[in-house]
Amino acid sequence: MAGLWLEEFEPGMVIRHAITRTVTEADNVGFSVQTMNPQPLHIDRHFAGATEWKQPLVNSLLTLGMMIGISVHETTLGTTLGNLGMREVSFPHPVFHGDTLGVETEVVSARPSKSRPGQGIVEFEHRAFNQDGVLVASCTRAALMRARPAPAVPE
Repeated sequence: MAGLWLEEFEPGMVIRHAITRTVTEADNVGFSVQTMNPQPLHIDRHFAGATEWKQPLVNSLLTLGMMIGISVHETTLGTTLGNLGMREVSFPHPVFHGDTLGVETEVVSARPSKSRPGQGIVEFEHRAFNQDGVLVASCTRAALMRARPAPAVPE
């Protein structure tokens, strides 16, 4: 298990994730079709070529999913109980086919749950950058996390 326990998250801690991912046309078209999004900006090269971008845009929800997904191995893998919500989601620069995403995560806050013993809430700010270091996405995410289990008491 690579995820961190509730007690290991310190506000201000920044994790620069080792995994990067190049977004392909197949990723974008497949995701858009699977999620029933017929937006021609994502799935029609001819249509998108006539826009100011001159090429298809990667579906922003795919970008959001990749950004959070890239963070999982070094933050919540095996230690989260679920997402509680996302806010302040923004996409300040488009992502195109062939862009490579890198992600960093900052811990905004971490606290024990008031109603769920052995659990707590961690608030993360995720930021994704393209291969040129341009910020392409960010969001604040709250996750319900497991606290470190108490050591087993020998009988």
